[in-house]
Amino acid sequence: MTVPERHRSGAAQAMAPPPSFPLRRLLRVASVACGIQFGWALQLSLLTPYVQELGIPHAWASLVWLCGPLSGLIIQPLVGHLSDRSTSPFGRRRPFIAAGAATIVIAVLLVGNSADLGRLLGDPSAGPRRPRAIVVYLLGFWLLDVGNNATQGPCRALLADLAGKDHRRTRIANAYFSLFMALGNILGFATGSYSGWFTIFRFTVTSACSINCANLKSAFLLDIVLLIITTYISISSVQEVPLNSSSGVPYSAEGTVEQLNHVQEAFLWELIGSFRFLTLPVWMVLIVTALTWIGWFPFILFDTDWMGREIYRGNPNEGQHYQTGVRMGAFGLTLNSVVLGFTSVVMEKLCRKLGAGLVWGISNILMSFCFVTMLIISSIVKNVDYPSSGLPPDGVVVAALIAFAVLGAPLAVTYSIPYAMISTRIEPLRLGQGLAMGILNLAIVIPQVLVSLGSGPWDQLFGGSNSPAFAVAAVAAFASGIVAIVGLPPSYIGRTKSRR
Repeated sequence: MTVPERHRSGAAQAMAPPPSFPLRRLLRVASVACGIQFGWALQLSLLTPYVQELGIPHAWASLVWLCGPLSGLIIQPLVGHLSDRSTSPFGRRRPFIAAGAATIVIAVLLVGNSADLGRLLGDPSAGPRRPRAIVVYLLGFWLLDVGNNATQGPCRALLADLAGKDHRRTRIANAYFSLFMALGNILGFATGSYSGWFTIFRFTVTSACSINCANLKSAFLLDIVLLIITTYISISSVQEVPLNSSSGVPYSAEGTVEQLNHVQEAFLWELIGSFRFLTLPVWMVLIVTALTWIGWFPFILFDTDWMGREIYRGNPNEGQHYQTGVRMGAFGLTLNSVVLGFTSVVMEKLCRKLGAGLVWGISNILMSFCFVTMLIISSIVKNVDYPSSGLPPDGVVVAALIAFAVLGAPLAVTYSIPYAMISTRIEPLRLGQGLAMGILNLAIVIPQVLVSLGSGPWDQLFGGSNSPAFAVAAVAAFASGIVAIVGLPPSYIGRTKSRR
């Protein structure tokens, strides 16, 4: 397909190929993912149970997560668009990474202190619902997702800038990003599974903030420290040459040159208009990504809630069984992240041997089998008599933890291969890596919006358990695996000859 001339830059044609950027510095640039994912892991493991403690019913808890996909629908493409054109003296991507990290810091302070701020604003000292705390929580939750999207998109675009047109280095850079996401997950989920943070940070326990709330607040304080450290390491590892606004020639990191559209179109119309130039391989990546996230998002919403509600037979604000299950779910997600990290290390070898399309397809089918396993476990525990302690049998807990752990392998693929594929397939179209990440993000957040709107009422329709949403996830994951195997030929995507 021929891309219109307005997407070409004549000045760039005379430029030399970008210099090779050392892999160890790519590793340092990707380190910010650890700090971002630490907070994201806390968000995944603790916030769905916490928002129910504030008084939002389980059937509507998924609607709270609309904040994430809706902000991602707007923020990440917008930030990608702006970073492609930024003339900041500090570079194109780094200012957005720093600003996104600062937003995350503000957000976690609001979320962690929502109960205290709600009481300060007039919430009653007793009662099942705290409306003002919920408002503060929602504001912080929204800002948290805005910060996550504003940081991750430019960071992945920066890695794509640094890798240049080398497809192998692009896959390695995204594998590094996935590896640091795994490390952040391990630290975050391990932090969320520990119930004694309030004894270390005693000031977090207040009249409005009980032990569970204080543990959450303390965990987010640790998140702030880690995020500041990793953000500094990332943005100090590269010196971006600013966009030359006078000549219109865009310089990326370390003097790398990119082609850019001279015409400054309105962002929304440019994003929509860019779909006209997408090739069939790009559309296949987007379709597989969308189906993959229909599979993932129910698990992301209800993983620890499933453990607390269906395995431990607890309810929020009713005894400790639910919280015990939530912490055990967080431990399972820690195991998940360990598997994610190991898979990220071998990702490049797997893609070179089997092809990225086949690896992605097999991993999604494996994901589907894990969700089916969780459905079987849910069905079994309904007919099992628990001992007098009320705790589930060890075999049931071990089976659930194994399912959580195995899901780490397909999650590593989800965090790396789609981004590498879209980067290498979009690059010849000269749309800009920031806009490319925004286009891929649409295939991620639109399914999340659909799941957020439908999963709570869908589960409630079948009795209030999480199993109906997991059933939809299993079907979507299996379908995405088949489409990836058939529609993403390994010889075309996974074995692209790279510049050595």
